[in-house]
Amino acid sequence: TETKAGTGFKAGVKDYRLTYYTPDYETKDTDILAAFRMTPQPGVPAEEAGAAVAAESSTGTWTTVWTDGLTNLDRYKGRCYDIDPVPGEENQFIAYVAYPLDLFEEGSVTNMFTSIVGNVFGFKALRALRLEDLRIPPAYTKTFQGPPHGIQVERDKLNKYGRPLLGCTIKPKLGLSAKNYGRAVYECLRGGLDFTKDDENVNSQPFMRWRDRFLFV
Repeated sequence: TETKAGTGFKAGVKDYRLTYYTPDYETKDTDILAAFRMTPQPGVPAEEAGAAVAAESSTGTWTTVWTDGLTNLDRYKGRCYDIDPVPGEENQFIAYVAYPLDLFEEGSVTNMFTSIVGNVFGFKALRALRLEDLRIPPAYTKTFQGPPHGIQVERDKLNKYGRPLLGCTIKPKLGLSAKNYGRAVYECLRGGLDFTKDDENVNSQPFMRWRDRFLFV
């Protein structure tokens, strides 16, 4: 069967909801749970749209492929297990999706978000999609090593105690030479700041290579 929409969306060989909409599913403590606010395309049922989100962000694709039989689909697939209409909003729903932990690389925020909030946002079954909430279980957070040391070590290195640490980001964030960047850092620290930081746009551009910046600072 096909799910027809005014924009020509088709679910492939069979509807996503036949595989990925599982309202009887009981979530596990190890599942990563996501809540998506979605607006389906005209003619696309909410259950089909929610199932499409679960499918496209886990094991599904636009059609059935023979290699589906080479894996344990029931173990690895995402599941849309509940859908609620958004009060006061027309054709908006909250779709709740559960992902098994084995879908994600341990200790990788990048891998997790690439899967959950990746290409699914351009999916044709949806007019709009937004991730509203995410529950990350302790079983996954424990796979992250965390920082190499904590605030006490930072205070010991700076010999600063009993007050907040004060820092700033060097501006302008782009365009300073390494020498002028080092001068700005010096003036900030001489004026009483505890630390400075690079803006996230600063890497190793032609106007200020990383090594030159390091040497002047």
